[in-house]
Amino acid sequence: MTRAVDVCATDDLPPGQRRLAFANGDSIVVFNIDGTLHAIENSCPHQGASLAGGALDGTLLRCPAHGLRFDVATGRMPGVPGVPGMCVNALTVRIDNGRIVVDLPDA
Repeated sequence: MTRAVDVCATDDLPPGQRRLAFANGDSIVVFNIDGTLHAIENSCPHQGASLAGGALDGTLLRCPAHGLRFDVATGRMPGVPGVPGMCVNALTVRIDNGRIVVDLPDA
């Protein structure tokens, strides 16, 4: 089961921008990369640092605290296959009636 989080209107997140959203104790970041929307949890698995302000290079996001990189499309660290616990959850993003909605898994 999932729960839908309404993030913002599609017009409020143009290409090249990101949006931080909070819902029921969860913090997520939505990115518009060249018109494609991606969403991840806003917590680095290393020590929980916020990822929202990290530098973005294509779909690779660098954690501002320690430099770990995550692909926002998959949540995985590039070049490090299958490292347990060292990825972020990539979340499903959809458009619903002109709104950006992220589906969060139920706890």
